[in-house]
Amino acid sequence: MIEMKHVKKQFDEVTALSDITANIEEGHVFGLIGTNGAGKSTLLRSISGIFQPEQGEILIDGEPVYDNPSAKSKLFFISDDQFFFAGSTPQDMLSYYETMYPNFDRERFYTLLDVLKLDKKRKINTFSKGMKKQLSVLYGVCAGTKYLLCDETFDGLDPVIRQAVKRLFIQEMEQRNMTPIIASHNLRELEDICEHIGLLHQGGILFSRDLDEMKLGIYKVQYVLNNADDFAKLSSRLEVLQKEARGSLSTLTIRATHEEIADVMAELQPVFWEILPLTLEEIFISETEVLGYDFKHLTL
Repeated sequence: MIEMKHVKKQFDEVTALSDITANIEEGHVFGLIGTNGAGKSTLLRSISGIFQPEQGEILIDGEPVYDNPSAKSKLFFISDDQFFFAGSTPQDMLSYYETMYPNFDRERFYTLLDVLKLDKKRKINTFSKGMKKQLSVLYGVCAGTKYLLCDETFDGLDPVIRQAVKRLFIQEMEQRNMTPIIASHNLRELEDICEHIGLLHQGGILFSRDLDEMKLGIYKVQYVLNNADDFAKLSSRLEVLQKEARGSLSTLTIRATHEEIADVMAELQPVFWEILPLTLEEIFISETEVLGYDFKHLTL
C-alpha cells in the first residue's frame, strides 16, 4: 500500500501540494484526475521519491520512499516527458534498466517490442511521441515492480494501442498483482480501467473514492411525463442533481435508490421512462457539483 500523510510540497512561493492525505491500495487501478497544474506530476514524483516534501511523509509498504532504494525498487515511474540517453536504442536502454531492476524480464520485453513493431536497434530519438510512450510502458511493465506510476501515459497513443496498453496492465495485475497509478486530465481515458478515483485540485485531494461506491445511489432517468406539473411532484420526492430536456423527453440524474425511483414513476405513470447506465463523467460531475465545484471542463 502507498500511504500519503499530510504531504506538502512547495517550489519557492508556489504550493504544488497542500496537506495531501490518501492511501492507494495494492492490486487495483488508481486514477488520479486533475486539470493541468493541479499537482498530478508533482504528486507522482513525490511518490516515486524524486521530490522530498517539505511536510508529511510518503510510505511504500510501510517504508519512507525518499532516499530509500529499498522502497524505490518497488515502483517504476513513467513520466509525461520520457527521458532516454542521447543516441540510445531500445536495446541500449534495456541494458540500463536491467542494472536498476534485477527482476527485469528481458525475454518478455523483446516479445512485446515485436508485437508493437518497435525496432530494438533504431535510435529512440527518431521515434514518434506515441512510439516513445509505448516504449516507456514496456520498460515499466517488464521492470517487474509492484507499483507502476503513469503520468499522462495514454496521451499521444492511438485508440488501438491505448486499449492494448490497458489490456497489458490488466494482465499484469492478474498475473502478479501489479498496481497501476494513472494520472490524467481526461476522464474518458480512465473510464474502462480504473477502480478507484482521486480528484486533485489546486494541490489538494477533494475526494478519493471507490468507483463502485460512487455509482451506488446515483441513476440517470429518461422519461416523458403526462404534464409539466408532474416534474414538481417528482423533484419533491427525489433529489435531482441534473436535468436536461429535449422537447418532451427529459433526462435526470437522480440521487436515490432504484426502488424509490420506481415508486415515484409508478405513482406519476409517465408516458415513458427508463433507467440508463451512468458514465464515469456523469458520476464524476455529479459528485463534484455536490462539493460545490464545477468540473465539467475536465471531461472535454
